[in-house]
Amino acid sequence: MTERNEAMLSTWLIEPMEAAVAAAIERLRRLEDAAHIAVMPDVHLTSDVCVGTVLATRRCVYPQAVGGDIGCGMLAVAFDVDATRLADATTAGRVLAAIGEAVPPLRRSRQHAVPWPAALRELPLSHGSLEAIAGDEGTLQLGTLGSGNHFIELQADEEDRLWLMIHSGSRAMGQAIGDHHLARAEPAGQGLKRLATETAAGQQYLQDVAWARAYAAANRAAMAVSVAQELERAISATPREGTWVSIDHNHVVQERHGGRLLWVHRKGAMPASAGTAGLLPGSMGTASFHVEGRGCAAALDSSAHGAGRRLSREKARGKISRSDLHQQMRGVWFDYRMATELREEAPAAYKDIRAVLRAQRELVKVTRTLRPVLNYKGR
Repeated sequence: MTERNEAMLSTWLIEPMEAAVAAAIERLRRLEDAAHIAVMPDVHLTSDVCVGTVLATRRCVYPQAVGGDIGCGMLAVAFDVDATRLADATTAGRVLAAIGEAVPPLRRSRQHAVPWPAALRELPLSHGSLEAIAGDEGTLQLGTLGSGNHFIELQADEEDRLWLMIHSGSRAMGQAIGDHHLARAEPAGQGLKRLATETAAGQQYLQDVAWARAYAAANRAAMAVSVAQELERAISATPREGTWVSIDHNHVVQERHGGRLLWVHRKGAMPASAGTAGLLPGSMGTASFHVEGRGCAAALDSSAHGAGRRLSREKARGKISRSDLHQQMRGVWFDYRMATELREEAPAAYKDIRAVLRAQRELVKVTRTLRPVLNYKGR
């Protein structure tokens, strides 16, 4: 701790922090329970706690430092065909349409609901109201993508092998869980709320976070199965055994750092302990990377979770035209009918993913580089 009684701060940045981001980080440092904060190079402003922030605390958990999309993360798996199978517009269009039919962006009809995995059915939620939401929206949204920066992308590695990458989270369930527990949390100062982990309320939040992480992982897995079925029909592709990677970047877990047990909150930050496999996506028209954690103690064994926004959605819509988007997406198949909506997700709205990697050389090493081939986003 410093003389001002602020938490230790470690940063990996590609540019100086904006004033609003710096102010948000400073508020976290002043929390009496904060021990260490690590700021990733993809940091950007959102409500309460910035995306790209890792907060380690001694005894309390802070739902706002996890965010509403608990368990949001990435999945990747390779296929036994080359990406050249998607070289022609007819095939690519058929695959894009098939993915859109197989993976709804928002919710499924009850007759097409995805069966709940046994492991998820066995995990209880802490309150009847959350169980009710799980039986309704949770059932209808399992195996759906969501909107915003969530995506399904087919990619090619250095050998032109076809890969699938999915970015999605816990859908309505994570937000419901976060809202439920925020309403029961106590003020912690600095505009944040907290739950003491030794109390029933704190334990119930941790129980529900574990449930949301399992739901989010099941959600990504269900989508991967749906996409794999469509790829088998369209281009005779099947997943390769031993290539499945799944990791999330919105959670709170207890970890040992510097000889102390701490509650590590990651909001838009990926675990990166030594040897841990990770997935670092770029924007929808740029390269993505498979990485391996280096176990950097000062970063609380964490990494950036992607490129990070450079422009807010509102600014992106004002600065990026449809023609700009088409130019930036040259060589990548996507639904041209959505060009107006997708301007806020254009590559120019995001930071340079390679600059992010350069800034965090000591956090991860690259094990595979992939280029985008086909990108599907929900409306």
